[in-house]
Amino acid sequence: MVFSQSLFFEIYYVLIIKLINFNYFFIYFRRCFNIKQELPINEQIRADKVQVIDENNQKLGVLPLNEALDLAFDKKLDLVLVAQNTIPKVCRIMNYGKYKFEQSKKEKEARKKSKSFETKEIRITPNIDTHDLDFKIKNAQRFLDDGNKVRFTVRFRGREMNYIKQGEEVLNQIITLLQDVAVPEKKPILEGRNMFIILSKKS
Repeated sequence: MVFSQSLFFEIYYVLIIKLINFNYFFIYFRRCFNIKQELPINEQIRADKVQVIDENNQKLGVLPLNEALDLAFDKKLDLVLVAQNTIPKVCRIMNYGKYKFEQSKKEKEARKKSKSFETKEIRITPNIDTHDLDFKIKNAQRFLDDGNKVRFTVRFRGREMNYIKQGEEVLNQIITLLQDVAVPEKKPILEGRNMFIILSKKS
């Protein structure tokens, strides 16, 4: 059997369209099942009887589902299924909107605490003037407020190696200027043509 060129391209086109549609379906299917499962509440709960805990964390015992729903309704609260793999299932009476809001706040705080901090470097010269030093100090305070460490590095170029003592004095001055918000990890250290200190935020 001989296929014409036009028939070949027609079959090729149909196969490509079907493949594209299948890929879209697969992506959509995967996204659907990646959606975070919410806790069943109120009429979403499927059970004849449930173990009920009230808004004050008091156990009310095993109640028919309708009675538990009426109890939550009378309190203008929600009945939330918190343990569905137990016998009987466990429900808690609560303000579900407030619960979700507090959970969101806790997640944000956890993300904030897990944020990775870094060491910010600020380079200066041994003969830095007062205006430039004030500007560098403000930057250091901002970095420290964000939870980062700050490394002040004095760079000695050429004949500036004759002013190592002056560079050390500048670093000690910085320690004094930031003593209310930061503490040095070590005294000024000389490495090659650089002398530095590392400051961390005061706890």
